[in-house]
Amino acid sequence: MGLFTQILTLPLAPVRGVGWVMERVLEAAEDEYYDPAPVQAELAALEQRLLAGEIDEETFDRQEDELLDRLEEIRNFRGQQS
Repeated sequence: MGLFTQILTLPLAPVRGVGWVMERVLEAAEDEYYDPAPVQAELAALEQRLLAGEIDEETFDRQEDELLDRLEEIRNFRGQQS
């Protein structure tokens, strides 16, 4: 952008700044939501609960399927970004 264009669009600077901030917030939220580490930790904790006898096999299978579906969603999202 030239100096003249910057001067003419100066009143729009706050709007551009808000847009930039919103993009950073969205990126941070996606990074957190699509982080596989918490899901993997939940899988490990779920297995420990099964081994400790806190949950039955049916509950384990149902929750494990949900967590594995979540991991698949994360892998698909990260594959689309590459």
